[in-house]
Amino acid sequence: MPLCRRKRVLLAEPSPDLLDAVKSDPNRDVFYLAQTGEIFETYESYSARMSFYRLKQFQCEVTGKSGLDYFQALDSELQEARTMHSRFPEALKTPILKAVQWQVMGRLDHLVEAVFDRFKDRYFKEEKVIVDIQGEKFSARITSVYPPRSNPLPTVPPEAQASTSTTPSTSQSPLSPISDDEPIHRVAADLKLPVKDGIARDDPAKYLYRLQILEEEKPEKSRSAAKDAAKGKWNGSEMEARCTSLSRDRLAFSKSILRRFIRDCVDRDAAVASPWTVKPAIAERYGVSNVMPEETRKGVESIKKGEIEKRKKVWEDKEGPPSKKQKKMTPAQELKVKALAAAAEQREREARAKAEQNLKAKEEAERAAIEKKKKKPIRYPTEDLDVRLNDKEKKAGGKTKRPVPSRAALPFGDSKTTGMFLMAWNFLVVYGQPLHISTFTLDEFEHALRHSVMEPPCALLAEIHSTLIYNLRTVPFVRHSAVISLMELKRSVDNQEEEELESNTLGVHIDDLTAVMSEVGNNWERVPLRFAEGREGWEDALVGCLKDHANLSNFPRLRPILTQLLFQPEPSEEQAHSGTESMSEASNATLKEPSRPRDRYHTLPAEDRVAILAFMCNMAVSSKAIHAHMESCEEQLTALRKEKIDVNRQKKAYHEEMEKLLGATKEKEKSPEKASTNGAEEDAIMQDSSDLSDVPGSEGGSESGSIANGRKRDSSSRNKYHALASQRLKAKREEDDRKQALAEHRRLDEEVNKLERRLEGIEREFRKLLGAIRVKALGRDRFFNRVWWFDGMGSASLLGSGGVVQYGTGRIFIQGPSEFDLDLMEKREEKDIDERRREEEGEEGMLAPGEWSVYNELEEVDEFISWLNPKGARELALKNAFSKWWAHIAPGIRKRQADLSITAKLPDARRSARTKHVGPDIAREPYMLWTNRRAVNGT
Repeated sequence: MPLCRRKRVLLAEPSPDLLDAVKSDPNRDVFYLAQTGEIFETYESYSARMSFYRLKQFQCEVTGKSGLDYFQALDSELQEARTMHSRFPEALKTPILKAVQWQVMGRLDHLVEAVFDRFKDRYFKEEKVIVDIQGEKFSARITSVYPPRSNPLPTVPPEAQASTSTTPSTSQSPLSPISDDEPIHRVAADLKLPVKDGIARDDPAKYLYRLQILEEEKPEKSRSAAKDAAKGKWNGSEMEARCTSLSRDRLAFSKSILRRFIRDCVDRDAAVASPWTVKPAIAERYGVSNVMPEETRKGVESIKKGEIEKRKKVWEDKEGPPSKKQKKMTPAQELKVKALAAAAEQREREARAKAEQNLKAKEEAERAAIEKKKKKPIRYPTEDLDVRLNDKEKKAGGKTKRPVPSRAALPFGDSKTTGMFLMAWNFLVVYGQPLHISTFTLDEFEHALRHSVMEPPCALLAEIHSTLIYNLRTVPFVRHSAVISLMELKRSVDNQEEEELESNTLGVHIDDLTAVMSEVGNNWERVPLRFAEGREGWEDALVGCLKDHANLSNFPRLRPILTQLLFQPEPSEEQAHSGTESMSEASNATLKEPSRPRDRYHTLPAEDRVAILAFMCNMAVSSKAIHAHMESCEEQLTALRKEKIDVNRQKKAYHEEMEKLLGATKEKEKSPEKASTNGAEEDAIMQDSSDLSDVPGSEGGSESGSIANGRKRDSSSRNKYHALASQRLKAKREEDDRKQALAEHRRLDEEVNKLERRLEGIEREFRKLLGAIRVKALGRDRFFNRVWWFDGMGSASLLGSGGVVQYGTGRIFIQGPSEFDLDLMEKREEKDIDERRREEEGEEGMLAPGEWSVYNELEEVDEFISWLNPKGARELALKNAFSKWWAHIAPGIRKRQADLSITAKLPDARRSARTKHVGPDIAREPYMLWTNRRAVNGT
């Protein structure tokens, strides 16, 4: 039974009114839950129970798996039970169940331990075992069991016991086998007997078993021919062995397997000292008696009575002994009792006063802790709904209201249609490579779906449907599933309901629809939709694809769409003269005459076209080509992650080298200053000495003094010249080193710039590959609205050749919070969430769950980013995402606005299906100029 919060889930019992209605009103309508057999009187109770079963909060009781719904947990238990019962030895089931029946044990683990200790060395007839012969393991089957004699037999080794004879002779075994009706291992059924006493009474080691060796399957490549020959001589032979040479397969008998078997087969009441009982169906199957023996019943009652008395005694000891009738006291005793009572009352008053003081002190401490907690500063970022703009931030220009996103500017007014439209476009663009289709913008996709004329045909529509049809040929389907579902619908409704269905489906009967369907698209999986021929015949192939893949359960709009594709209204005189009909008139008219899908597809409303593509994309996700592309993207993502780590490591190494070069250059710039000051001092000293040496001598000076002075001047000038030359050489070397360091720094800076550009390329590639596996939103705002930017994912690229900016949507989409997010906001302590949403989002800006809106203008996106508060965790992450991709978001929005302004037309030049000269105007539209450069011709 599945568990919910560690408790078994009990099935709902029928109400007393339903039980009474079995006799009084047997034809009363009820709601029946087939999976559990429960019956409900109202749909509300039925749906509430079904919703409870669908919650992911149940646990499989056998495997312990959690996070399952009720039916998944039930299937898991049934599967595990089948596996366990198929593995568990059939010969052990009956004796184990007989031993477990009526046992009184508190825990299931204790019962399992007792059964395992009792049966681990006891084997039964027809049981498959493993026997050890000369160190080799063989599979064998027990054919006979020989009980022990009063005098024990000597232990016989397996080598001596082996025999190739088919029947045991008297000389080989003096024991007689036990017959099928005679029970063996009688002591094993009595778990109350200790294990040692059981071995003493009936030693399992004294039993002798006759075995037949089973032939083993030979592997393709044997490890050793000698071992195979040695094993082969034992195949099919018979032998006798003791339990010491036997063992069981651990996958068939172990404590864990035994515990699961017993837990699946037995049950126990919740009363005190209730015995374990085998379930009635299992007991009947294995011949276990469901009638408790009188001796066992008395033992169970005595155990239960003892437990009750024990608990009663414990309770009385806790409450205190019962008061007895006291004798009349003397006056002295009365005075003593009064004095004791007064003293006790005084102690009680003191204890009460002390407790009040402690309570006041505790309240004061709590109040001080709360005030301290209030004064404690908040650490940002925090929960977004806890952040509010203060007056200072409002005066500084903080945005208090979010710009209102537009619902009217959505590609389709209906949020459901818009969601399917975005999903289909994203699928076709992301998986453009495996689908062999070139990228196109969201505007081109929208205009193609609104294309409502036959001539000229839209190549984009033909390519999209053809590539999906090719892909769905590899997806398994049920032939004529649409026809089968329509016939089941016809059988399930009465005549009145059928008339209502016909009125809702343009007046075409189911029989007429199925008759026309049988003639269209029968060989759709073999039709060659060639690119060179304009994919001619894709409309018929589309109908055939829907016939085999769709039904009313997975595609509710199937019947009206097929009716519009296969039938046309009766032509009136006006339409016969004009030869054309508008889409709105065709959709409102009653269809009567059969037609071809090629002539009728242009009359389909855009919403139905979106529904068809969304259904085909959902089916194509399971194709092999898409799965192989996802696996390839996973491998490329792993390689990109490794490359990113290497690039960051190299970038860090370059930065360290640049810092070293800057440090060395600064030190060299400081050292020349000191050298220049020292050189100036030496020049001054030398200049002073030269001036002194030029002073004329006295009259009494000799000619030798003048010669000495001249030599001295020559030597000093030479020294000065050499010093200046060495200084110039040193300065030149330092200048060369500085220039070389600057050149090296410049080279490293260029390498860092290259690595940064590579990191940007890795981020773009990462976004493209990750978008092929899972499309993630940019982030969420404070009210859990999801912000989507779909550009640059899958086969689409943010940059074209030459670094030209490209866009897919060129806008920012906002999706309302999910129901789970709304529940989280409602569970907050603050009860003014709705008022806050009206204040900060505006009444017209509040989005319902799953509702879509859009920002088309760059100014609106700027205002939205300014409104985000980085103190909140979600909005900080969202703002960082905008900063990361803003260099691609803003140019994409600008380029889309520029393209729209170029292709904008006057109101009187709008397309109409009634105009005669519509072809040349439509042919110049961007969506009509699109070509599929990845096209592959059909074969």
